[in-house]
Amino acid sequence: MRTLLERHRGWLDGAIAAIASRAHFAPFTESPGRRHHPPGAKQAGRAAFEARLGRPFPLRLPGEVRRVGAEISPYTGAPLGIDYPGVSVGPLYAAMHVAWPQWAAAGPAVRVGVCLEILHQLHQATFENAFATMHTAGQGFLLAFAGSGASSLDRGLEGLAHAHEAMSRIPSHATYSRRFGPGEPVVLAKRYRIKPVGITVVLSCGTYPAWNAYPAIFASLATGNPVVIKPHPEAILPMAIAVETGRAVLLEAGFDPNLLTLAADTRADPITWSLLDHPDTAIIDFTGSQRFGALIEARCRHAQVYTETAGCNAVVVESTDDPEAMFAAIAHGLCAFSGQMCTTAQNIFVPADGVRHGSARILPDAFERRLIAAVEETLARPGAAGLCGTIQSPAILSTVTHLAESHPQAVLRASGPIPQAGYPAARTATPLILRGDIADRSLYGQEHFGPISFVIAAPSREAALHRAAEDARQHGAIACYAYSTDADFCDQIEDAFADAGASVGINLRRQLPINYTAGYSDFHVTGLNPAGNACLTDIAFVARRFRVVQSKREL
Repeated sequence: MRTLLERHRGWLDGAIAAIASRAHFAPFTESPGRRHHPPGAKQAGRAAFEARLGRPFPLRLPGEVRRVGAEISPYTGAPLGIDYPGVSVGPLYAAMHVAWPQWAAAGPAVRVGVCLEILHQLHQATFENAFATMHTAGQGFLLAFAGSGASSLDRGLEGLAHAHEAMSRIPSHATYSRRFGPGEPVVLAKRYRIKPVGITVVLSCGTYPAWNAYPAIFASLATGNPVVIKPHPEAILPMAIAVETGRAVLLEAGFDPNLLTLAADTRADPITWSLLDHPDTAIIDFTGSQRFGALIEARCRHAQVYTETAGCNAVVVESTDDPEAMFAAIAHGLCAFSGQMCTTAQNIFVPADGVRHGSARILPDAFERRLIAAVEETLARPGAAGLCGTIQSPAILSTVTHLAESHPQAVLRASGPIPQAGYPAARTATPLILRGDIADRSLYGQEHFGPISFVIAAPSREAALHRAAEDARQHGAIACYAYSTDADFCDQIEDAFADAGASVGINLRRQLPINYTAGYSDFHVTGLNPAGNACLTDIAFVARRFRVVQSKREL
């Protein structure tokens, strides 16, 4: 009988090869189209989601002291009516410690195999997860299926592949021989043991629950560490399904399911600090606001802390040979999931003397008009409602309203609702576009999460690039973008953003959305600016999650 690792070896080998070559690799199905799935798969996924509504989530956890849950669908405006086990951290951790030794002793190959099976089972449940993500995070169905399905699984497998590679570099045994003087050499038998470091707390975000959580979950489980997931209180269901799936696989494989647990809460009664401050918390993975991420980094010195937050992603537009395609690409990026992605552009810089197009120039006023027209064209297309999705949190909608009302003279395009077929109560907002004054960094020099962007005229192309790169360095940026037909200036763009620790995409027109991040190929976050202290897709993300203890005997 094949082991779980052997059963899924193709996935693992493909991922390892892809992270070495950085080439395209797509083991998971991105399309919900009927030709890719058995008949009725979508309907079955919807039914599975709907069967969870209005009842307790069937998860039994140690330390349960109450039931919690206050999720409201941003599509229907109605409560999901699901309650989850609310736990006490002490008993929960005690049970995880009981489960831990067997898992730690199982060895890397067994652990990686179990993790691969969990990924397989999660892939089988992609349709249910898509509906759960829609009605918590607010994504449109296609994005929920592809981004929170296949792309999130890609990131999980990527983290797992890095963990496997890191552990594979450590031999279990070695023979060491050396002469220390006259006579026969000294021969030592050495043994090396991979030892996990402790309990991992994964704090997932509300808008993209799985995408940044999966790399952390599988990196820690594979290296032998128990994991507790603390989901965003408004997006518990997708992570609860993942925990339910993982626990079932662990149990079937002969392990204590308390290696993977859930700590659900509400905004009114949070559990976060009880988890993070606990002395047994050894690793913390956080995705969310820059303010809270910085607080965790400063406060939780007892643990390894990995943060992915956000910042002031920029577009520098210097010149173009295809303005229509450029405006369409930028507009598409502004509309995608209503700007609620950590890679969405916020600040769009143009030279005051205009964007070069051949021998002509697109002056800032004309640039603004054409960008707005491209946004309107994007919103008028079939499928625009699905592209935009809904607004995950009422707080995001409040930010949009506040900015428009407090800076009425700067509004170039007012935000408004976009109808969602079948969901008259959906919480939606189209892009709010404002004119920014380059001197007013207090306004645009901070993240405004959601469908909010600024068009900012700079004295020169060099000033535009300098300001965008400096904002990334000081305030954080995960992904920036630029358009230029000048090869030398493109080199300057790459250098400026590299020095600021921010990724940059240049002249992206056919890649839609421009803020798409490819698993196994793109490095996500650098850890070199305030948008996060770690890259979520490199060997450093996993290498410190285990340590090596050695023993040696003279033969």
